[in-house]
Amino acid sequence: MLQVARLAPKLLGESADLVAGFLRSQQNPDGGFQDRGGASDLYYTVFGLEGLIALRADLPIGSALTYLRSFGTGADLDFVHLACLARCWAALPLDLRAEAPADAIAGRVEAYRSSDGGYAAEPGLADGTLYGCFLALGTYQDLGRPLVDPAGMLRCAARLRAEDGGYANQQDVPQGLTPSTAAAVTLLRQLEAPIPSGLDRWLLSRCSPDGGFFATPMAPLPDLLSTATALHALSGIHASIDAIREPCLDFIDTLWTSKGGFHGNWTDDILDSEYTFYGLLALGHLSV
Repeated sequence: MLQVARLAPKLLGESADLVAGFLRSQQNPDGGFQDRGGASDLYYTVFGLEGLIALRADLPIGSALTYLRSFGTGADLDFVHLACLARCWAALPLDLRAEAPADAIAGRVEAYRSSDGGYAAEPGLADGTLYGCFLALGTYQDLGRPLVDPAGMLRCAARLRAEDGGYANQQDVPQGLTPSTAAAVTLLRQLEAPIPSGLDRWLLSRCSPDGGFFATPMAPLPDLLSTATALHALSGIHASIDAIREPCLDFIDTLWTSKGGFHGNWTDDILDSEYTFYGLLALGHLSV
């Protein structure tokens, strides 16, 4: 994702500095980036750091390093934030990554292995989720270590196929979700597993004629998370997005503000580093 987000400045032009300025404004004095309530959060720090990298802006290395060190081995973190700790360390220069508590993080990730071979938000669960598998895969990649039992992850993903052909985050549901289906496509591609035919058409069917992707057919509005992840998945399977390029650019433009940040959808009143990164990711895909 980061590699593609680096292409966003091609469309942003001089406005890239405005976006970088917004991301810098999201960093608190302790080195963490703000959540939607203004508190420092590892989750949002991932997007803040990677957004600045995508824009080729200088990283606040010293303050970020201080913030990451405050979490030690990550023993008190839940699965999502443990994965974020690994991703944040991976965003720092190579000579600093050796300080990352890689052994401790890798050991704790396996505690979230579910009985079906996937990964779940809580330890000891029977059924994994696509989000859990996606987090685990990313964590092992960030740590530079081989994935443990990729076949188990693939078995879990297969069980999450929805009745409509997409993928959901839980079993036995009639309709897939756009972000979950996009995650499944990316997961299968990363694991070099066959990707079921028709997922390109499934994803494209979630695109509004006016631009932007819906999370579900019942969703009242398209949103930026669904749009960015769907474009990423479609690009990964070399599906053409020519027909939706201009409407999607128009949609993303409606979410961008003069402050440099992006909203998640038309009803979202808050700007944050997460959706700003997804704005960069979507623009990166639409720039090629």
